[in-house]
Amino acid sequence: MIERKISFDSRELFEHLCGIGDANIVSLERMLSVKLIPRGKNMLVHAPTEEIADNAQKYLEQVQERFSDPVRLRALEAGELLTILKAEAESRAPAGQANISTDFKLFTTFRGKPIYPRTPRQAEFVESILSRPITISLGPAGTGKTFLSIVTACRLLTSGEVDRIILTRPAVEAGESLGFLPGDMVQKVDPYLRPVYDALYDCFGADRTNELIALRKVEIAPLAFMRGRTLSHSVIVLDEAQNCTLLQLKMFLTRLGKDSRMCLSGDASQIDLPPGRSGLKRTMEILSGIDGIGVVEFGREDIVRHPMVTKIVAAFDRAQKEKDA
Repeated sequence: MIERKISFDSRELFEHLCGIGDANIVSLERMLSVKLIPRGKNMLVHAPTEEIADNAQKYLEQVQERFSDPVRLRALEAGELLTILKAEAESRAPAGQANISTDFKLFTTFRGKPIYPRTPRQAEFVESILSRPITISLGPAGTGKTFLSIVTACRLLTSGEVDRIILTRPAVEAGESLGFLPGDMVQKVDPYLRPVYDALYDCFGADRTNELIALRKVEIAPLAFMRGRTLSHSVIVLDEAQNCTLLQLKMFLTRLGKDSRMCLSGDASQIDLPPGRSGLKRTMEILSGIDGIGVVEFGREDIVRHPMVTKIVAAFDRAQKEKDA
């Protein structure tokens, strides 16, 4: 975790920024994609990357410079400074960028915990799922592709906008074999669907998730089970899409039925198919520019797991570039 310390000359400005009882801190954290800790007249910034830390430090220093006039500060009402900063941030958003911000509460878990997008690109991803029939995302591990797609699906199911959630993955082994596992294909592939169950348990809890599965409001199945179906009034989430061939992805995408949304997510650095067999990137090329299809590409700056994950991904990226050179 990267840390920065910003000292404020004006206590009055610092108090306006933090809000009464530090009520503004959560909103500022989402705007900047950092963790903020107010201490005295100092603000400690904890960020997952150097770039995010630098951007947050620069922003807070600019705020300090702009609102250094004590007369201007005294004219502000409680909470007005945050309102000004949020309005400015929205007006600076480039054309085509998500209208949903990191302040958008996506879902409240069964434990009462709110879930928000944590980076601007995550917000773009969520908005695309909510507003387009098909969304395709590509990016490294830890960027929230699987989790956010399932949380968004839970939001749509809970609000009544869809009747069911269908979650699927290709039955491709990560260097291992399914054959030795006991049971039928669903039982064999069940361990590979564990991240899907984990996200559902985070949202609904285990008991409610199992109840929804029993009611067929939530369906979890290998990709092969999608063939021949028309999926209407549903959110259909395909995880690990980098392990699908072009023909499999065509089959999946053509299952889209009335009032449904599809979300495909993959990581091009974790392909378990033989070289040249993955169809995800080719699918993105074929479908690019079609109205109603959103494409979101995550980067290392969107990794929201442990800070070590960012370093690990960067190290593997460097090794691959050296190999390709």
